[in-house]
Amino acid sequence: MAVQGKIVVITGASSGIGALTAQMLSERGAVPVLLARSRDKLQAVAAGIQGEHGLFVCDVTDETAVKHTFAEILEQYGRIDILLNNAGYGKFAAFTEMESEEFADMMDVNYMGIVRCTKAVVPHMLTRGSGQIVNVASMAGKIGTARSVSYTATKHAVLGFTNALRQELRKSGIIVSAVNPGPIATEFFKTADPSGNYERSVSRIMMTPQHVSAKIVKLMDKGKEEVDLPGLAGFGIRLYGLFPRLADKLTYNLMNRK
Repeated sequence: MAVQGKIVVITGASSGIGALTAQMLSERGAVPVLLARSRDKLQAVAAGIQGEHGLFVCDVTDETAVKHTFAEILEQYGRIDILLNNAGYGKFAAFTEMESEEFADMMDVNYMGIVRCTKAVVPHMLTRGSGQIVNVASMAGKIGTARSVSYTATKHAVLGFTNALRQELRKSGIIVSAVNPGPIATEFFKTADPSGNYERSVSRIMMTPQHVSAKIVKLMDKGKEEVDLPGLAGFGIRLYGLFPRLADKLTYNLMNRK
């Protein structure tokens, strides 16, 4: 699964780890195909990519747009080797402070966006008998925290989808992978935490987007099925799975800083 020469479609590529991963993939000899809603932001990212690359404006909540965009990509490049489902956002607020529509909107982007893009590419990968689908989930998909009920639910959905699809496609030649990062120093927090309080409280454990993007490229390179970031947090998640209620009580003050 070495990425050199691979056609890699990246959603949410206009900023953060999507943009950085595109740049790193290009440096490794891959052909990143950038997708996002803003053409201006995509063009700004593309200006920093020296190798061959593609750029398509696409809203992952629009079924028709997703189908049309992926059809265009396949027509232009002839194949899609890797799909990185990275588009998503969060908003940290108490359950009682969020309207039902906000829950639906977040699920539409974070979960259904992945479903739409994956459905657009899987038939092609099945025909070729190869490919990789990489879904950016979150540590939030494995452990819930206060004031992130909606976001946590979307990432639980992403992980459930990823794990089940992996089993369904296991003998097809398609690798289905999950990336589960903790807090990353990106523009994500401008929407999720406008006050900056949570970002400041976790600054000591905040990962750089460069670190996360490098891990994503490595996962693609090796054809791995899952990576938890940081690694120590992944170990903690495994312990949590053994003693969930006790862990909830012991880690409440540490985990609930939103």
